Amino acid sequence: MMNKTWNFDEKPLLVFWETTKACNLACKHCRAEAIPEALPDELSYDEGIELINQIVAFGKPYPVLILTGGDVLMRKRLFDLIAYARKNDIHVSVAPSITDLLTEEIIDKFVAYGVEGMSLSLDGASSESHDQLRGVAGTFDQTLRMARYAANSGLKLQINTTVMRSNIFELPAIFKLIHDIGVDIWEVFFLIRTGRGSDQRELTAEECEDVCEFLYRTAQYGITLRTVEGPFFRRAVLEHAADRALELRARAKGLIENLHSLVGEETEPPRAGTAGTRDGGGIVFVAHNGDVSPGGFLPLVVGNVRYSKLPQLYKNAPLMLQLRRSSELGGRCGICSLSERCGGSRARAYASSGDVMAEDPSCSRSSSITIAPRMTVAHSFSL
Repeated sequence: MMNKTWNFDEKPLLVFWETTKACNLACKHCRAEAIPEALPDELSYDEGIELINQIVAFGKPYPVLILTGGDVLMRKRLFDLIAYARKNDIHVSVAPSITDLLTEEIIDKFVAYGVEGMSLSLDGASSESHDQLRGVAGTFDQTLRMARYAANSGLKLQINTTVMRSNIFELPAIFKLIHDIGVDIWEVFFLIRTGRGSDQRELTAEECEDVCEFLYRTAQYGITLRTVEGPFFRRAVLEHAADRALELRARAKGLIENLHSLVGEETEPPRAGTAGTRDGGGIVFVAHNGDVSPGGFLPLVVGNVRYSKLPQLYKNAPLMLQLRRSSELGGRCGICSLSERCGGSRARAYASSGDVMAEDPSCSRSSSITIAPRMTVAHSFSL
C-alpha cells in the first residue's frame, strides 16, 4: 500500500472523508459532534464521485480512502461510492458506528464490494464504561459481536480506543479483549479537546509518557499498534530501539503488570506503526460539506472540494505547506532533534494555545535524542 519513496509533500497516504454527520449514537467525545439527521449541505452523490476523481488525480499509488462520519452507514448510496472507488483501484476502508445498521450481512457486503479494512471503536473494558461514553446501552456487547465476526470475515480489523483520564487504567483489559478477538490493528487516540471531546479530561504529559511505555509493550503480541494525535509515541519507539528507555514510573509499571497478568509476557518483536504521517503531511480530511482541513481534529479549513481540487489544496494551501515545515515549529517541538519524525500534535497545540505551530503540551520532553535506527515499520490505515 505504501512504499519507501512516498512523498508526503506531493500526496497524502490517507484521505479521510466524513461522508455524513448523521449518527444514531451520542458519544461524549465525538469529534464530529454527530447528529441524528444528515445536514442539507452534505456532498451529493455526484459530488462524492467527483471527490473520488480528485483522489485519482493524485496519481498512482493512490491515497487510501477512509470513509467515516458520523456513521458511514447512514450515508446514502454508500456502496455505489465504494464500488466507484474500487473500480478506480483506490483502497477503501470504512469506520461504521455500532448501531442496528451494522450487521453480519453488512460486513459480508463490505467484503463483497472490495473494502479492505474496517475500524470499530472500543473505549471501555465493560458495558458500564463503554456504553456510558457512547450514550446507548448495549453498544459494548454489540461491538464485541461485530468485532468477532469481522475478524473472521477477511476484512482487516482495526479497533480504535480514545484514551483519556476516565479509562487509562482500563487499557490492559481493553487490550485483552482485542487480543482474544484476533484484531489486526489497535489504534489509540490521544484525546484532543475538540467537538464534544472538549468536555472530557485529557491526559497529562506524564500520563501520556506512561501510556506510550505501556503501548510499546502491547505492540509485542502480534498486533500492530498505532497512535492518533500521539506522535510522541514514535520517540518512545525510537528510544527503545536505541536502548534508551527511561525508568518506569509507578503508573506505567502498574499498567504493564496488569497487562502481563491478563495476556502473559510479550512474545514477538514490536509491531509499532511509525509511518511519520501528521495533519497536513500524509493526512488530509474532507468534511461532510466538502471543506478540506489538515486533519479531523484540526478544524482549520484551507478550501472546499466543490470549488477547488483536492490535490492543489493539499500540495499548495499555505497552512498545509506550513505544517510540513518542521523548521517553523515553536517551543519545545522547535528544538527537539526528532521534530521531523514526530513534530508533536498540531491539533493539540492549536486546541491548547490557538497556535497551530506551538509545542505539543502532552509531550513530557524538552529535547530528545538524535538517532536513526534500522527498524521494521508496520503500515496500516489510520482513523
